[in-house]
Amino acid sequence: MGSVAVIARVMPESPDVDLEKLKVALKQKLPGIQDIREEPIGFGLIALKLAAVIKDAGGETDAIEQSLSEVAGVERAEIIEVTLM
Repeated sequence: MGSVAVIARVMPESPDVDLEKLKVALKQKLPGIQDIREEPIGFGLIALKLAAVIKDAGGETDAIEQSLSEVAGVERAEIIEVTLM
């Protein structure tokens, strides 16, 4: 079993969420995160786009979406790209 690179978009609950604290919480929740970037959405809301390396196993992406969505301050998380390594 190999690894895959996953790109996910994490939407904060509001523009008032401290993005630096949210980044730390996300890295603690998912240790495979390699990079996190800010992506302006509109009306002051900024999404976080993250890249992580995970195992290429069935159901992993669903588990990651669920895990990231459980972090305080996150409205929702979605996988937007998966690439074989």
